[in-house]
Amino acid sequence: MRAPTKRLLEALEAIYDTAPNPLLWPSALGKIADCFNDAGAILQWRRDNATFGAIASESLKLALVDYGNGWSQQDFKAERCVSAGLYISGEPFSDRHIGPIDDAYLNHPFSTQFLRKHGLGWFGSIAVSPDPQTIVALSVQRSRAKPQFSDSELELIAMLGRHAEKSLRLSIRLLDAELANLGLGDALARIGLGVFALDRSARVLFANPVATNLLGEAFDMSNDRLSVRMSASKVLFETAIAQTLRAEARDLLAEPKPILIEPTVSGRRFVIYLLPITARALSTNDFLTQTRAIVLVIEQKSADPPDPAVVRDIFGLTLGEARVASLVGSGIPPRIAAERLGIAEDTARNVLKRVFEKLDVSRQSELTALLGRLVLR
Repeated sequence: MRAPTKRLLEALEAIYDTAPNPLLWPSALGKIADCFNDAGAILQWRRDNATFGAIASESLKLALVDYGNGWSQQDFKAERCVSAGLYISGEPFSDRHIGPIDDAYLNHPFSTQFLRKHGLGWFGSIAVSPDPQTIVALSVQRSRAKPQFSDSELELIAMLGRHAEKSLRLSIRLLDAELANLGLGDALARIGLGVFALDRSARVLFANPVATNLLGEAFDMSNDRLSVRMSASKVLFETAIAQTLRAEARDLLAEPKPILIEPTVSGRRFVIYLLPITARALSTNDFLTQTRAIVLVIEQKSADPPDPAVVRDIFGLTLGEARVASLVGSGIPPRIAAERLGIAEDTARNVLKRVFEKLDVSRQSELTALLGRLVLR
């Protein structure tokens, strides 16, 4: 099933509007569910420090409260997803991927007493990686009276998930409990990545301290307009800004890709994400109300494994393959990489074989050299 173009564009715009204003996620999730005429949608995340979080569309608000009051402990579907490694793979999945859909599945108390109570039955989901320390699952929830999610619907969920991942690179940091009670300016000052806010004419309205410190090293600013210092990336960056501000349908629908810039004079390396923002994203009294694009600048630190999402985008891997490649390519043995990812060692080694084939390498040392050369480690 193809979602109506108007609904899809509305969902994409709503997704990006959550970047500076995470309070808009319930509305965005509702628009995602509308693409399928379904009951609602949920975002759930888990960080490496064992903290969890979840947001639901308004239609599933009561279900989310009920879930947190005990039903999460009986969520056999989530347990099966974890054991199958589906939150690691980055591939879209649904009930039929964790079945069989037999009497035990359909008559489990979680199905009959929780899902049925809230008019739910089937799910379609995708796991994304807004930063290396966080796994996020976007799930669309559907009544059991309707058919299960088709392959084409799962492809659409995967596409929406990629855009959500890009927006979450900022919004999930603003959801941090320590920042929740701060004003937007103060929160942006503390998130640890560079943020430039641009108006419709590409003039810089705001730069947080991290971004300001990059002026003269990675960026230049003249007449309030931003440019990349490294000559090889100048045209690409200027073109990306123009496309982001133009915000036409073809630009919103394009697959999200980061902009990689070559090392600065000091050897620091950065990846850039551009986020389109609509006029309704921020309240009329917000100091960033004229913002129409946000430039996110994330340093790729050599001491850390490469960002799996960046590895995925550069080499055309799946997210699961990129997770394994990132760890093993950083010198971590496959056994330890498997432990970190919560998968079997045999699974990690099989994934690594696919990575070697796709990247035309045969040894861990060759993978390490390739990542070091092309993934900005």
